[in-house]
Amino acid sequence: MSAPFGVYVHIPFCASRCDYCDFATWTDRAHLVDQYVAACIRDVEQRTLPDASSVFFGGGTPSLLDASALITILHAIPRAADAEVTVECNPDSIDLAKLRAYAEAGVNRVSFGVQSMRPHVLAALGRTHDPDNVARGVEWARAAGIDRLNLDLIYGTPGESVADWEATLAAALALEPEHVSAYALTIEPGTPLGKAVAAGARAAPDDDDQAAKYELADEVLTAAGLPWYEVSNWARSGEECRHNLLYWRGGDYAAIGCAAHGHAQRADGGARRWWNVRTPERYIGAIAAGALPEAGDESLDADARATERLILGLRTSRGIKLPIAGADPSGVATCIDDLTAAELLARWDDRVVLTRRGRLLGNEVAVRLLAALEQPSPVVGTR
Repeated sequence: MSAPFGVYVHIPFCASRCDYCDFATWTDRAHLVDQYVAACIRDVEQRTLPDASSVFFGGGTPSLLDASALITILHAIPRAADAEVTVECNPDSIDLAKLRAYAEAGVNRVSFGVQSMRPHVLAALGRTHDPDNVARGVEWARAAGIDRLNLDLIYGTPGESVADWEATLAAALALEPEHVSAYALTIEPGTPLGKAVAAGARAAPDDDDQAAKYELADEVLTAAGLPWYEVSNWARSGEECRHNLLYWRGGDYAAIGCAAHGHAQRADGGARRWWNVRTPERYIGAIAAGALPEAGDESLDADARATERLILGLRTSRGIKLPIAGADPSGVATCIDDLTAAELLARWDDRVVLTRRGRLLGNEVAVRLLAALEQPSPVVGTR
């Protein structure tokens, strides 16, 4: 069986920009759509890609494209017969015909950008969709035969009460999704929300409020049969996002489109990561010139990659396996004992996993583990 391989396709177009968003997206580039789609197809065709086990169209708003445009890109990508194909959708930019076209082309998973089911919270985020369209979109996706659905949620928006968050979770679960992603609102400099917070015109999210809402989400989603499998992701058994698991397990994936990132493992245990030029104009120009659209890259040696795998693995419900290769057993064991006593880690056979409290303090746990790993191994004997 071949190793999993993913293809990420970035669609940078949006009808409007959310106040919190700092992604590589544009609301004034609709005139570039045809050129951009053609560039994505040519980019795929000039590479030698293995059959993809997963394809993910992200953005931006992939569902803003005509179905035929997105499908043309999908058809250019070599795929395994059982490939997972996900399209991120705005509830306001899909209809039954578009979803049926997706399904017929091989799309078998849809991720709806819901964020909240409370109108005043959506308004505070600068979102324009109607919560009723979420239920309609889910109904259409089911009717189209797309039976793997994710709902993206955001918690901790200033002005969102605990009751609002409870209502969003309840409304989301009433739609019986296979998968839910929930992220704490972050304030990014340069965004409308970031500027408003910096000017004192808007309140910043409260850390304690966000922690309480994370714990509530974990409790409610787990009780509904969607246990966590990554810090911000919950799913029914077998419905975990295969494409995102590829990221968290350090697998290989190609980057198609502006601002997309790719990753390739090397035979020496290291890896190469790269990222494409940020704007659609530059991406179109690079492909037209027959050049790679990369803006930069970095090389990871085997040690750096092992560290990265540990950090990413710690974010998942599989945790990390013990003992950790190359580490001082006594130093790491002491660190793990301390973290376990603090109820930040739990032991499961030969693995350690973040507790719910540990997930809230995941960065601190990672820093302490990495510090223990950097301790020199004791010298045993001499020559």
